[in-house]
Amino acid sequence: MNLYPVVILAGGLATRLRPITEKIPKALVELGGQPFIAHQLHLLRSYGIERIVISAWYRGEMIRDYVGDGKRFEMEVEYAFDGESPLGTGGAVRRALNLLDMPFFVLYGDSYLPCDYADIQAFFDRSFEPGLMTVYHNQGEWDTSNVELKNGQIVHYDKKVHTPRMEYIDYGLGLFRHQAFVHLTEGQPADLAEIYQKLVTEHKLLAYEVKQRFYEIGTFEGLRELDELLTRAPDQFLRKE
Repeated sequence: MNLYPVVILAGGLATRLRPITEKIPKALVELGGQPFIAHQLHLLRSYGIERIVISAWYRGEMIRDYVGDGKRFEMEVEYAFDGESPLGTGGAVRRALNLLDMPFFVLYGDSYLPCDYADIQAFFDRSFEPGLMTVYHNQGEWDTSNVELKNGQIVHYDKKVHTPRMEYIDYGLGLFRHQAFVHLTEGQPADLAEIYQKLVTEHKLLAYEVKQRFYEIGTFEGLRELDELLTRAPDQFLRKE
């Protein structure tokens, strides 16, 4: 099965990780002996992903200098840069569309997700919907839950306003067809959350429940936890053949 390319959203300022990120982007924060983006790419490659588009802005040239064309990760890597000002997560995906000729995954740049990418893609391909959100039954454990799921359908999603019925969380991985983004004006800022909310309102967003918890480096707590895990056993999350 040929897996769709992955757009990694790596353009943020990472202010929550200051002072570490004052001179480097979040993608290059070191843990387990190497930059985070290396761990992301090794993980994705182990699950069969061969093509990556890195969406970058803040110190993005440093990411490009480190990753290059991706050959040493046995991958093909291209870049979509926001430009002079940040485009937000949704606008960044819109900017990357001209590098994508098929459906594509979107991965948050601070997420480390050991999940079955092939099964997620197969589930998505059985439908003609424009978007899919992976969700995890979080119940407020690892972060604030922001998804209300009913009979397997996302009925409410909001990252800012939370309700007691939100027991699930946006896992950090989406899967989209181009039509989910073409209404956006090229070069205009937009948030990926707005895309998700639009699709929820239109009843066009699939939900795929992931059973394996997520890991992240968006906070110092998450960074410390994943650093300890990857230092102790660097390959523990990689898919074994």
